[in-house]
Amino acid sequence: MQLISGKAVSADIRQDLAAQTIEFEKKFGRVPALAVIIVGDDPASHTYVNNKIKGCAQVGFRSICQKYENGTPQEEIAAYIRSLAEDDGVDGILVQLPLPKGYDEKYLLSLIPDSKDVDGFSPTNTGLLSMNRPNTVSCTPLGVMHLLASTGVQLAGKDAVVIGRSNTVGKPMAMLLLNANCTVTVCHSKTADLASYTKKADIVVVAIGRPKFLKGDMVKEGAIVIDVGINRVDGKLVGDVDFDEVAPKCSFITPVPGGVGPMTITMLLANTLSAAKNRLS
Repeated sequence: MQLISGKAVSADIRQDLAAQTIEFEKKFGRVPALAVIIVGDDPASHTYVNNKIKGCAQVGFRSICQKYENGTPQEEIAAYIRSLAEDDGVDGILVQLPLPKGYDEKYLLSLIPDSKDVDGFSPTNTGLLSMNRPNTVSCTPLGVMHLLASTGVQLAGKDAVVIGRSNTVGKPMAMLLLNANCTVTVCHSKTADLASYTKKADIVVVAIGRPKFLKGDMVKEGAIVIDVGINRVDGKLVGDVDFDEVAPKCSFITPVPGGVGPMTITMLLANTLSAAKNRLS
């Protein structure tokens, strides 16, 4: 069994992004810029936003962080997003999710132009991915693909199971694996006899939000297991995979923490640089 270190893969990519940023500034006279909007006081959301701002600083981007109190009129936030959409100095716009109750998430996200949708959530970017013409891809699934690439295993022809069907992880993950010529099965909370699918899979990606959901008797010997889950149990972070049971059977597996997590923000940075290049080239 070999651990796939998201920290190591992420560090290599960020080093490359920093070098590309220097070249970008020489060519265009400025650095890429990411604007992040956060509403409310959810501690986890503020931690994520702070890490995104730190990531920008690490690779040399300019960051803008606009914080709103819960209860701020939605149209005030909408007006700010529209101003960012029209600002040629801003390359990426991100609304930190989840929003507090009472805000229309779909409406606010719809105000972000496809060209600045660095989360890859827009219907256009999602549709392009489904057609194997990806423009901007959702950050977490894109990060998983980089982790899989780091193993050196050829994906074409492999049987892959994705557990979870969210618009942000499960569905784009399945599309990326399909585009990589895997045979893909998407399982979820309503799947009957889920283990019958996972036992046959060469690759299992778990993004279901249930701590230690995937057990050792649910995977075959030599499988690659990617754990997207982040759950807090008794004050500790654990994944959707029962690591102690599953790891001995795997050829490769991601830990939690230190696996998929570090890749998500790194892919956000990569998407921002790509968006800046596409806009200015």
